[in-house]
Amino acid sequence: MFPIGDDDSELRTVPVITYGLIALNVLVFLLELNFGDDFVNEWAFIPARFVDDPIANAPTILTAMFMHGGWMHLIGNMLYLYIFGDNVEEYFGRVRYLLFYLLSGIAATFAQFYFNPGSSIPNVGASGAIAGVLGAYILLFPRSRVSVFVIRFIVEMPAIVVIGMWLVLQLFSGVGSIARTDETMDTGGIAYMAHIGGFVAGFGLAFLLRSRDGPSRTA
Repeated sequence: MFPIGDDDSELRTVPVITYGLIALNVLVFLLELNFGDDFVNEWAFIPARFVDDPIANAPTILTAMFMHGGWMHLIGNMLYLYIFGDNVEEYFGRVRYLLFYLLSGIAATFAQFYFNPGSSIPNVGASGAIAGVLGAYILLFPRSRVSVFVIRFIVEMPAIVVIGMWLVLQLFSGVGSIARTDETMDTGGIAYMAHIGGFVAGFGLAFLLRSRDGPSRTA
């Protein structure tokens, strides 16, 4: 099951921040391809290195969330951001949405860090921040219809079902990753705890920031 779009009929503003985030992620990935491993090692978040010198490595908490491990990693993340980000941006307004996105990404990084602080594997990706967007979306637009590609068919399903199934997968995978040995976890792979942490942070922030009067229309 793969989401390919949602109901944007209620949108009345151009999602400038969402488009800007997508462009920035693509730009940083092109820099990764151009400068190689040295660029990744310098700007990725590496838990063990952060433990050794938190102040010097603090900038990587932000820079890492705009980096990706490959084309499919980038394309998948940007598709989810494109589908779900515009609605959340319109609801919060541009400034609050940007702050919300960054805070969700930071929370996701520290969720992964908490479970494996000694890892020397570079942590990269916008997945945690985008998981925060999904957390907000499921709270703010639970009955919105999402078009998903299932086997060979395109069907519409409620957002709460689509995102709920995604969350269940992350929970099961996250529990499995905790059960592994440190040696196994340090070989790389998907940072499931970052996904869970970002989702919880996004849901919580959306709960605190949501307005009873509906979406914000301010920039």
